[in-house]
Amino acid sequence: PPIARPRSDSLSLASRATPSRFCSPLKARKTASPSSSRRVKAKTVARGKVTTKDGAVYSPTAPPSDDVVALTLSMDAATATNNAVVFTRMKNGGQNGAHVDIAEEHAAQLHFTNSDVQSMWERIKGRNAHEPEFLQAVAEVLETMLPVMSKCPEFVPIFERLVEPERMIMFRVPWTDDQGSVHVNRGYRVQFSSTLGPYKGGLRFHPSVNLSVIKFLGFEQILKNSLTTLPLGGGKGGSDFNPKGKSDGEVMRFCQSFMTELSRHIGPDTDIPAGDIGVGGREIGFLFGQYKRLRNEFTGTLTGKAPAWGGSNIRPEATGYGVVYFAQEMLLDEDKSLDGKRVAVSGSGNVAQFTVQKLIQLGAVPVTMSDSKGTVYEPNGITELQLGEIMDLKNNIRGSLADYKGLSSQGEFHAGAKPWQVPNVDIAMPCATQNEVTEDDAQDLVNAGCLLVAEGANMPSTPGAIETFHKNGVMFAPAKAANAGGVAVSGLEMSQNSMRMKWSRGEVDEKLQAIMKDIYLNSKSAAAEYGVTLQGGANIAGFVKVAESMLAQGAV
Repeated sequence: PPIARPRSDSLSLASRATPSRFCSPLKARKTASPSSSRRVKAKTVARGKVTTKDGAVYSPTAPPSDDVVALTLSMDAATATNNAVVFTRMKNGGQNGAHVDIAEEHAAQLHFTNSDVQSMWERIKGRNAHEPEFLQAVAEVLETMLPVMSKCPEFVPIFERLVEPERMIMFRVPWTDDQGSVHVNRGYRVQFSSTLGPYKGGLRFHPSVNLSVIKFLGFEQILKNSLTTLPLGGGKGGSDFNPKGKSDGEVMRFCQSFMTELSRHIGPDTDIPAGDIGVGGREIGFLFGQYKRLRNEFTGTLTGKAPAWGGSNIRPEATGYGVVYFAQEMLLDEDKSLDGKRVAVSGSGNVAQFTVQKLIQLGAVPVTMSDSKGTVYEPNGITELQLGEIMDLKNNIRGSLADYKGLSSQGEFHAGAKPWQVPNVDIAMPCATQNEVTEDDAQDLVNAGCLLVAEGANMPSTPGAIETFHKNGVMFAPAKAANAGGVAVSGLEMSQNSMRMKWSRGEVDEKLQAIMKDIYLNSKSAAAEYGVTLQGGANIAGFVKVAESMLAQGAV
């Protein structure tokens, strides 16, 4: 059955920001376009196209026209206005070890013709010279901030303060394997910003984790949490520990050692971690148990807990469900629906699993799932039964999709392949990891007829891929907006823990849908006001709330 469309005001926690005494860039004013004097109606935030006073129509889900957009990020070397961004075309990043190369090249080639912004960018690069993923994340946001900074120059130093974490914690994590040998991994917690509330963000256990990755994730988390309208700051943590191939006992001993140090720095009103890649229900249980043992208190210090011991309904499903709800809002704006749409999904972890589950429930046809070994392709769609088998394989057996035995007679497993080369794709939902969709992958999706890309992972598309989507009119839902469902329901879990109560699945699901709708409408409104893409609108809407709060709180 179709999902009820909740009213935006049905969520009491998602209160609107009050007007500020500081510069408010989100009030109606001229767009950033040098060739247009259009002024967007501030009241036009309802579903559908946005109409300017001179009768022009703009849809944030479609590529903006040249005369409205000052910040179409051309990957060809070209200068537009005094606030323009200048690029040279990036090389294709390829696969596997190319993530760092993509990020380094992007940061090196980025140049702002606004001298104040360029000077700030040079200082940021100098302080973080060996952190390519972090610089890529900062650059992606900064590229879209130019019209705001032009109107409110006081936001330039605010942005420079924002990209410097309030606190970075790094520690060793010794643990013993089943044979009695001692191993040492490195643990991290970056407490990035407490401007809007206590630090909030996940823990990632993966061999690729380093300070640059944690800082990139933490920076993205600030704006993502701001978009939810919940009182949450931003942070992130993790370790280069790899839980794959480890026994339950080894994972437990690692988690207990990790929490022994982390417990010094977190608390229900200070910093509330959650899960991420490599940190699922098993790991959250071990971490929470050790925290409770050390502190002798049962509090909502971790989210993602099981409902039986303080967790929220829908929390495991929230990120995947939220991505689908966000995509549904975008399609409804174009008088389209998910019903019958063929969807390529990457990943087979928590986000991908529940993305596929919700797609099936809403009548879409998910045709792929993937992991590091390759891609499962079901041309007629992955069924609920097949999804259940994949979830058992990944969550309980902890195996690879290469070991999956449930393929239909038409199904195929493509070893070492990504899911972006399959034919006849309407929607793509990258739900695996950062920079997984390259420029060539994006072109393959365009050639396959893809009309929408909704990011379920954090920063899964390279700058070249995003530019390809925009250039070809593909609707693009950026990660910090589309995958905010997880942290949104984490915020709801915190509220339930504080009140010592539990909401039903239906109540939480309704609140999640309302939050995702609000995120879309706020991002769309900012995009329309400044004549930028939905990606830029999400960045602007998230940043302005944090920036004005930082100004109000002084130099802290």
